[in-house]
Amino acid sequence: MGRIVFDTAATLNGWIADENDSLAWLFAVPGGEEPAEGLVPSDATVMVEGRTTYEWVVRETGVLEHPEKWQEFHGTRPTFVFTHRELPVPEGADIRFVSGSVADALPAIREAAGDGAVWVVGGGDLAGQFFDAGALDELAVSIAPVALTGGAPLFPRRVESDRLRLESAEAVGQFARLRYRIVAADEAS
Repeated sequence: MGRIVFDTAATLNGWIADENDSLAWLFAVPGGEEPAEGLVPSDATVMVEGRTTYEWVVRETGVLEHPEKWQEFHGTRPTFVFTHRELPVPEGADIRFVSGSVADALPAIREAAGDGAVWVVGGGDLAGQFFDAGALDELAVSIAPVALTGGAPLFPRRVESDRLRLESAEAVGQFARLRYRIVAADEAS
């Protein structure tokens, strides 16, 4: 069974999107348009995202008109989208809409992932739901040299330091890359 990773970019003050659910702030940072090699989980065989993230991708990239653009980021990996709405699907994309709890969806997500990793792309609340279910193994964040006045928080949960173990910290271009292993509640001290 592979690990489940929330891997994202955030501002210095902890936002992953601005007040309009936009990532324009990220793409304005040198290197923000294309992640540097090693900044995304290369062993991910499944991606998971929330409705807001999915709708942003559909709206901003034009994947409905140009389905080949879906492959540029998602590849052929199955993508689970948590939503209660009916949403459009780019032609040829393996999208699996899920409603309900993360705990209920985990068996299907893990089965689709096989031995590969599950990449929780966004948003922060969805990653928090994986954490709440005891299923999140790693938090990886690339901190951009940007501060916003509001928006979508990185990880809207209270998590004490006994639950996070710093695995690595490095500079990657203009980003500070931090990787934390999540410690299970019964192992925390």
